[in-house]
Amino acid sequence: MAARRGPQLYLDLLSQPCRAVLLLLEATGTPHTVHSVALRTGENRTPDFTKLNPMQKVPVMEDNGFILTESDAIMKYLATRYDVPEHWYPRQPERRARVDEYTAWHQTNTRPHSARVFILEVLLPGQTGSPVDEVRLLRALSQLEDTLDKLESMFLRRQPFLCGDDISVADLLAVCEIMQPLGGGRDVLQQRPQLQRWRSRVQEAVGEAFQRAHAVLYAVRDRRKAKL
Repeated sequence: MAARRGPQLYLDLLSQPCRAVLLLLEATGTPHTVHSVALRTGENRTPDFTKLNPMQKVPVMEDNGFILTESDAIMKYLATRYDVPEHWYPRQPERRARVDEYTAWHQTNTRPHSARVFILEVLLPGQTGSPVDEVRLLRALSQLEDTLDKLESMFLRRQPFLCGDDISVADLLAVCEIMQPLGGGRDVLQQRPQLQRWRSRVQEAVGEAFQRAHAVLYAVRDRRKAKL
């Protein structure tokens, strides 16, 4: 019988969901191979990648012929398929439901609201050469502040991590989104000590992999700062 190989991941680490997937693999010591897909140069639109994912988006996972897209699904598959500590995606129904509750909410709250700030402040000006649309940016920041309020009041009100006493895939998805505005030099947790402490706990739980995963984002921030 042929030996089972680890999952193959197709990632662009400027993408928040890609970083979350990578952090899970690195934090759990799951053997894997990363294939870089540079969105900025259109590598996601090549025929080979389109065959892998017709939606032309990352991340994509291939595991012994099984292809899966969407970071939420990939992370839950990896936590279920591989021998990782149970806290990442608990088997007990109520605890698992808490993780599912956050990840469902995440898709229409933390994810779009954090991403929009980065898009308006960094991506669009970089692509078009136009100045930042301050009106749209202020609206996006207001929506993000509302999301951060809810993270504190709904998810972190009586526990150290979003879904309980230990880290889960939910924390990785959330922290990677909240880090994204740093690409524009904006720390959205600057005035939020509760969320700062949570971010530090997440960073401590995943170790050095946290900084490695975010190196591309830090490079964007530093290049932008050098131009100002």
